[in-house]
Amino acid sequence: MTLKAVLFDLDDTLLWDERSVQEAFAATCRTAAAKYPQLDADQLETEVRREARGIYEAFEAFPFTKMIGINPFEALWANFTEGEHESFRLLQSFAPGYRKEAWTRGLKALNVNDEELGAELAELFPKERRSRPLAYEETFEVLDTLRGKVKLLLLTNGAPDLQKEKIAGFPELTAYFDHIIISGEFGEGKPSKAIFNRAAELLDIEPAEGLMVGDKLTTDILGSGSIGMSNAWINAHNVNRTDEIIPTYEIKRLKDLLPIVDDLMK
Repeated sequence: MTLKAVLFDLDDTLLWDERSVQEAFAATCRTAAAKYPQLDADQLETEVRREARGIYEAFEAFPFTKMIGINPFEALWANFTEGEHESFRLLQSFAPGYRKEAWTRGLKALNVNDEELGAELAELFPKERRSRPLAYEETFEVLDTLRGKVKLLLLTNGAPDLQKEKIAGFPELTAYFDHIIISGEFGEGKPSKAIFNRAAELLDIEPAEGLMVGDKLTTDILGSGSIGMSNAWINAHNVNRTDEIIPTYEIKRLKDLLPIVDDLMK
């Protein structure tokens, strides 16, 4: 079938979320090291990330967050003010204490017992992350090229308010898409067949007429493939994959998508 629609993931596909988070961690950890010169900023980041994962995975709503696709580092800066599921209310009340505990425990792991600083860093990290909305250099070039050629849909896992905030960081982004689906609003996250079938329904296409583009094999590629939709895996870090999940196409960067789309439209 001729290609009629391209579906895009958001984080680390169109927006460079990984770098935004890394830079926010670095800036926050430097603040701690300025107060305690014996602290190694990189070690602090490692410990905070480790502590955050442990606290997050023990949280009662963790199975829901895993299904929706909200990672522990997003919870270090998200407010969780939207979303109808009751788990979002649990997240909303959990997040402030979680942030403080993760940073305080990270400091303590490096022999710095300072709850006041932990609380300060817990508030600083969200500010640092929010000050760094980053998109890939070629994101808008690719979207400009595809607009008008095919239908475009944004399909992202995450909390509704956080994903909307990320999108709002680039006011021009929304206009490119015929539809935007956020897992936290839909009620299931990638790789659920249901969310991909909903995307195809909104686009008024058969799955074989769509192409999913994303950076995660276990969500973007597995989910789209499960309904018979072709996909393009962005392997920016040269990951050696197994044959457990096999993408239709493997590309190094977003711009590599364009000749594939041209070929599929012939």
